[in-house]
Amino acid sequence: MKNPGEIVPDSHTFRRYVAHLLFILAIVFPCVILFRIVHPLDALPRLAGNSSENFEGSLENQRIAVIQESDDSTALWETEDNKLDAVLKKAAMVNKTVILTTLNEAWAAPNSVIDLFLESFRWGERIRQLLDHLVIVCLDQKAFARCSSIHNHCYALSTEGVDFSGEKYFMTPDYLKMMWRRIDFLRTVLEMGYNFIFTDADIMWFRNPFPYFYQDTDFQIACDHFLGNPSDLANRPNGGFNYVVSNNRTIEFYKFWYSSRQRYPGFHDQDVLNVIKYDPAIEVIGLKIRFLSTAYFGGFCEPSKDLNVVCTMHANCCYGLGNKLHDLRIILEDWRKFMALPIEEKRLRQLSWRAPQNCSYILDMV
Repeated sequence: MKNPGEIVPDSHTFRRYVAHLLFILAIVFPCVILFRIVHPLDALPRLAGNSSENFEGSLENQRIAVIQESDDSTALWETEDNKLDAVLKKAAMVNKTVILTTLNEAWAAPNSVIDLFLESFRWGERIRQLLDHLVIVCLDQKAFARCSSIHNHCYALSTEGVDFSGEKYFMTPDYLKMMWRRIDFLRTVLEMGYNFIFTDADIMWFRNPFPYFYQDTDFQIACDHFLGNPSDLANRPNGGFNYVVSNNRTIEFYKFWYSSRQRYPGFHDQDVLNVIKYDPAIEVIGLKIRFLSTAYFGGFCEPSKDLNVVCTMHANCCYGLGNKLHDLRIILEDWRKFMALPIEEKRLRQLSWRAPQNCSYILDMV
């Protein structure tokens, strides 16, 4: 007995319904099989729980897998995994001090500046271990790739819209951008709580500089010309080598230094420093500044005289990469000959550098 209002299909209607169902299955089933072949289920994001979160996690896993299959140096450059703090933490000394230098493709080529720079640490007087605390800040991908093959602590510093890879001639627009990018980067390092020695890569290291630094000083810097008094603002500083302690004073100073580029357009960081060192703002900040003697931290502008005490030699006052390389190699040869001498002969002989030869003494050519 049927219920009131209930519709009972006759046999013809039922057969037609079944035929329609079979027809739909005949179309849908092959499509499912084909989709399963083209898109395996294992490759799809798992949607259990928070679907959007899991989807993003799956994409991240796929991105990592692609990176692992590609060239390691390129992958690190293209991702944000190479975080600055992680690199600094690995390289830092117990007191959170690091040694920093910058590198681009032109100086990263085999047998170029970076090789001589690292070689100086190995020939220096018990300073090889300082390489454990050196972070090479790479300004382009090729520099980062080379650094990754020869050193443990490399950091990829990209600058959007700027190519720092080639040789940057003194005072060209790209040179100025590179110098000011460096100042801004060093401010970031200070804000992260790290003290640093910044050294240009065309500086040869021969001794541990820390015993020759002044105590209770915020900012100390090498000179093109040193007048004998480390407190005399008339000393002519060179931004290629400085030791800076992280505190509120140095952070504010680097902010002031970087912002001053707008007051002096067309000037590089070193020229601007020579102006603002007299600015009343420095006194307001309370920065304690000292200038380092060229007897210990020399250069081609004013070479150190005594190889028994020299810490570093800088290829400043030198124009052109080829000239730098020629004279830096001579500096290293002179140092190796000195180190091969007996101790007594080192003390008695007045040895001097044979360089500069190709490099000139033109002031401010760095």
